[in-house]
Amino acid sequence: MENLKMHTPDLAGENFKKLAALFPNAVTETITGYKANGDPIIERAIDADVLRQEISATVVEGPQERYQFTWPDKKKSVVLANQPIAKTLRLDREKSVGKDGTPGNIDTENIYIEGDNLDALKLLQETYLGKVKMIYIDPPYNTGNDFIYEDDFSQNADEYLGNSGQFDEEGNRLVQNTESNGRFHTDWLNMLYPRLRLAKDLLADDGAIFISIDDNEQVNLSKICDEIFGAENRVGPIIQNKQNAKNDTVNIQKNHEFLLVYRKAALTEGSKVQPTLSRKVVTYRDVIEDNGRFYYLNDPITTRGEGGTLAARPNLGYTIYYNSTTGDFFGKCDYDIELAKSKNDENEIYNTDKELVNKGYIAIRPPHVRGRLGCWTWALDKFNSEKDSIVITGKPGAYTARKRTFVDEKNVQKKDGKLVYASITNANSRSILDFSTNEGTNELNSLIKGNIFNNPKNLKMLQYLISLIQDSNAYILDFFSGSATTAHAVMQLNAEDGGHRKFIMVQLPEQTDVKSEAHKSGYKTICDIGEERIRRAGKKIKEESPLTTTDLDVGFRVFKVDSTNMEDVYYRPADYNQGQMELFADNIKPDRSPEDLLFQVMLDLGILLSSDIQETEIAGKKVFSVADGYLIACFDKDVTEETVKAIAQKQPVYAVFRDSSMASDSVATNFEQIFETYSPRTQRKVL
Repeated sequence: MENLKMHTPDLAGENFKKLAALFPNAVTETITGYKANGDPIIERAIDADVLRQEISATVVEGPQERYQFTWPDKKKSVVLANQPIAKTLRLDREKSVGKDGTPGNIDTENIYIEGDNLDALKLLQETYLGKVKMIYIDPPYNTGNDFIYEDDFSQNADEYLGNSGQFDEEGNRLVQNTESNGRFHTDWLNMLYPRLRLAKDLLADDGAIFISIDDNEQVNLSKICDEIFGAENRVGPIIQNKQNAKNDTVNIQKNHEFLLVYRKAALTEGSKVQPTLSRKVVTYRDVIEDNGRFYYLNDPITTRGEGGTLAARPNLGYTIYYNSTTGDFFGKCDYDIELAKSKNDENEIYNTDKELVNKGYIAIRPPHVRGRLGCWTWALDKFNSEKDSIVITGKPGAYTARKRTFVDEKNVQKKDGKLVYASITNANSRSILDFSTNEGTNELNSLIKGNIFNNPKNLKMLQYLISLIQDSNAYILDFFSGSATTAHAVMQLNAEDGGHRKFIMVQLPEQTDVKSEAHKSGYKTICDIGEERIRRAGKKIKEESPLTTTDLDVGFRVFKVDSTNMEDVYYRPADYNQGQMELFADNIKPDRSPEDLLFQVMLDLGILLSSDIQETEIAGKKVFSVADGYLIACFDKDVTEETVKAIAQKQPVYAVFRDSSMASDSVATNFEQIFETYSPRTQRKVL
């Protein structure tokens, strides 16, 4: 039963639908006005110039034609990517996990960031510029449901959550599925475009990005990636066969999603472009021991192709005479080469050496090829001179000659009770991957019961994608990390191949629906789910392989995006000198700890967030030593010359203090002289 509309017909809307049906290429999105806060009002419209051309039999004069892809506020989204922010990352020790899984420790190289990924990507620019080998993201697909990352160019994430109507008074999440918002391409493009621009800068020159997407925005995503990364750097789409389908009784079942893959740049060696992606293929070959020597068998020295007939290669039809008792064998030309060019009768062409047969030798000839007499791939001279590389296999009536490859005993291992040799080769990625989405759900449920997250990515698929980056020490970034499948895959792959990959996860702390199983189970945000998955996955991996995962890093430092530590000041310590110390006296927010200050300094100076941090005490003051003394910082007050001198004597690259930290004017006066005496090359910074 349908509700009464209770209003007059929307004639304009009906006319729009009719025109859109007739001329879909004339449908566009345009700014029709502005809200009180200055934000644009974006509505669907008909492009009059396109429509005029569609209904005209001649060329209609209009705007200058050019190849471009644009949308409302595209220029503004570019500005958004470039705008500085007065924010920082604050360590959450309580949520952090040590390398061995110990809660509260931070001796790990893995990073988990809670916050808007646009902010996070900006904060990572100095520290991880050009260092990330692989980025994988699974952004919102713009299916019609709202997405959290709605950048209005003025609101932060908290303000958006409060103003967008996502939750009612009772805390229930309100899902919007409107033609006027969620289905518009503009909102989605403005969300993703600046994030991809920032992500590109983080990629290493030989790095690559993988983006999961479905049909809704695949075309548009390809266009903006072509623009950001360059069409020439498109590695290609990979199609994921999900092995399940959303049934569409009207059209076509959706059995697939896309993985768009782009490289940072083309790397060349000489004039040849080197592959960005390749996968290691391990083939185990059975090994045979022969009097202390070890070898594996290759294919027979024959071919099944059209060129493998005796008529095509008459010089390669010799007979191998083999004595099964003694093991002796050799090749002999016992046939008419001229007849071999035109005849196909073995009895007519060959003349078996009866003397050899009487001595116990068996005549072995090339197998037939498609009803024709066959040939060998080795010439007779090569065969007899390299007999040691040949072994006769099979049984009477079916003997053949096979090449054998000898291997060093130290490369032979036992597998399932057999001697084997592991052969490792590189191969290109497949363009179609079979990874079930249901399996992704099963994998997460095996760790955390209760279906707490919808449609997590397949763990094996992420492992496969990561393995295409031939760097076992790579930084792997996922800034739409969701349930943290990417982090799980990094740890699992490291456990399997002994790698030392590091992950950086970024996730907006989006609240879970109060009615959901996740919320009822205590997971108040998506971050809670992702962090718990990493904890449990790391524990499981270590329990399953205790002997090989002793040094496996299953920890992660948790950071939260927050406002700058400074009072109403956007600054860069690198821009300040000693002469400006008094200008910003006591400009640090009272709720910020020395550790907060340390990490903001590390961000500003481009020091890895995963760097080793040691705390010591010098003359009663807490001193941080980062990356084996690369940075030494002291943020305590009333610092004496004793502390300054001890730090200077360690000769760090950077030494950082609070502007108001000196115990007296005398200490402040002698500060520079102390460093000039003991470590003149140290760069001194103040907060």
